[in-house]
This record gives sequence, C-alpha cells and structure tokens, in this order.
Amino acid sequence: MIAHLRGRLLAKHPNQVIVETGGVGYDVTISVPTFSDLPGVGNEVALHIHTHVREDVIALYGFLRVGEKQLFEKLLAVSGIGPKLAITILSGMAAEEMIAAIRGNDLARLTRIPGIGKKTAERLVLELRDKLPVSGPEVSVVSGRNAVEEDVLSALMNLGYQRAAAEKAVAAAAKNGTFELTFREALGVLSK
Repeated sequence: MIAHLRGRLLAKHPNQVIVETGGVGYDVTISVPTFSDLPGVGNEVALHIHTHVREDVIALYGFLRVGEKQLFEKLLAVSGIGPKLAITILSGMAAEEMIAAIRGNDLARLTRIPGIGKKTAERLVLELRDKLPVSGPEVSVVSGRNAVEEDVLSALMNLGYQRAAAEKAVAAAAKNGTFELTFREALGVLSK
C-alpha cells in the first residue's frame, strides 16, 4: 500500500490535505501538528502515509514526521481506538507529552483530550506504557522551539488554548529566554 507521498499541495485544511502526484490528487487526513508545519498551497510536500483499509473505504493518513506516524500506528493497536480517534489524540497533545502521560500513568492529562474518557485513557496506559520508549529517536518530534518555548506552549495548552493558537503566540513572543516573560508575552498575543 501507499507508505510515502510526495507532490504538490493543492489544498490544506486543519484535518485534511490534497496532494497531487502524477496527475492524481490524493485526499489525506492529517493531524493539527502536521497542518501547522505544512508549506503553503502550491509548494511541494512529502508525507509519511499510513494506509487504512476497511470493507467500504481506503483512507490515507499523513504525517510530516515518521515519529508521529509510528505513534499513530501504536495508538491504532489499542482496542477501541480507530484512525479518526488516533488523529484526534495526536491533534490534542504533543507527541512527547502524550508519551510522558502514558508512561507516567497520568490519566487526568489524557482525559483532557477530546474523545478520551477514563476507560480509554486507562487502556492507553495499560496497552502502551511498556511499548513506548522513555525517549529516543523513534518518536522524537523536532521543532524549532527551545525548552522554555516548549514549556510555555505546554502551559498555554494546559490553560485550554488550542495548540495552533498557542504555537503562534509562542512564535510571536520575544525570544528573551525566561519562562515568565515569554509566557506573559504569549498570553498578551492571545488576548488581542
């Protein structure tokens, strides 16, 4: 099946892109973090693809980072989690945070993701805790942010801001190096 797709980006939305390759437009479901990092429409894009086949549909799920695809596939292995819920989970929390929450048995953090109740969170922890690395290249997600900016982003998301808005606010905040000042500036950007 399709494992990688490179082509021209015809359209992009927070949960979907259309990529033209060889004259064919492929409809690909994506997560919000992938959407945030996509180039503009008309540019070339390369996506790691998970092809999901059911009796009535063949669906493509795309990721810019191979680590995000691997985490998606691990989520699919959990009973009760299908591809749509797995994409929602990946859109609701950064990959590193999710791995830390699963390995740390942090059910409260996991249940903040839309669509994840207590029982699903418990299944995630039970079935994935020992299958996820403590840290390492397999699931590392490279971003242009330093540790302070990652902490500010996490704090904003914990306050209920959407990931995309929080990422833009952190990017707009001055790079002064301290958590407090960066956090205040990001909050100022979000309150405008």
